[in-house]
Amino acid sequence: MKIDLHTHILPHDWPDLDTKYGYSGFVRLDHHKPCCARMMIGDRVFRDITDNVWDPKLRIEECDRAGVSMQVLSTVPVMFSYWAKPSDALDLSRRLNDHIAEVVRDYPKRFAGLGTIPMQDPDLAAGELERCVRELGLRGAQIGTHVDANSHSGRIDPLNLDNASLQPVWSAAEQLNAAIFVHPWDMLGKERMPKYWLPWLVGMPAETSLAICSMIFGGVFERFPKLRVAFAHGGGAFPFTIGRVEHAFQVRPDLVATESKTNPRRYLDGRGVTPARFYVDSLVHDLDALRMLVKLFGAQRVAFGSDYPFPLGEAQPGKLIEAMKELSMKERAQILSGTASEFLGL
Repeated sequence: MKIDLHTHILPHDWPDLDTKYGYSGFVRLDHHKPCCARMMIGDRVFRDITDNVWDPKLRIEECDRAGVSMQVLSTVPVMFSYWAKPSDALDLSRRLNDHIAEVVRDYPKRFAGLGTIPMQDPDLAAGELERCVRELGLRGAQIGTHVDANSHSGRIDPLNLDNASLQPVWSAAEQLNAAIFVHPWDMLGKERMPKYWLPWLVGMPAETSLAICSMIFGGVFERFPKLRVAFAHGGGAFPFTIGRVEHAFQVRPDLVATESKTNPRRYLDGRGVTPARFYVDSLVHDLDALRMLVKLFGAQRVAFGSDYPFPLGEAQPGKLIEAMKELSMKERAQILSGTASEFLGL
């Protein structure tokens, strides 16, 4: 069995949001030819997509060919719209969440769902998370690695995930037993990376490491011990800099350990005795990198994820996990389906 924790979906269409909300910056779809569309922001093409982004029957056909039993659906992160007015972001979130819930209801054995919530207003976000879980039957929410700041959102500074204002979201997730999947977006330092697709190659791993370090050093996991959080793309740069992070914690506690006195390595797998405190997906595109993830987190905290259906995803979902010959049958089964099942509470 294979449960793919990391896949993205959009509705076939939605209203012109710039017109609906009265200001620009939202994504619209331009269905310029059969089975293809452009994700447009103003006159700029954000991404070309094909019908496997919105057609659940086609997704199931492609899953069957890849041997994928179930996909966990979440929106494309550019749709978070944390920069927008909170009421508009909530309206958009509800539209996207209703669509994911409809697909899950139509194909309950093939799909599970994660919602999106307007993180620029934590109280609205907590309320929508409750609706996602209790009314729509979704397993939790996908959120970004930080919350943007913009004149439309009414905030001056961006928020990292340790910010005290976000506590209503963590509290709601804990009380609802909701899974939180953290995905990078609006990448760090993008103004310095205009070439070579560097925001996706350098910015994304940095964004995810920033989110993990913020939650660790901000004491979020200590304050919310039942919170279940997974990070996309194998945790980004974090697993491969844990030595540096731990060393800094030890030699400069005056700068690093200002809010939490817990050694960051204690959040990782305790030599098989205690599982890691948070989860990562398996999307690292490198066998040695995946081996390192399993060593650091344990099979109980590494979940199969492909980033279907986008180019930076795994072309043959699950192939990298299956190539790890040193895994026992139990460990392989755990990574391919057991970890995602436990994380989602399936």
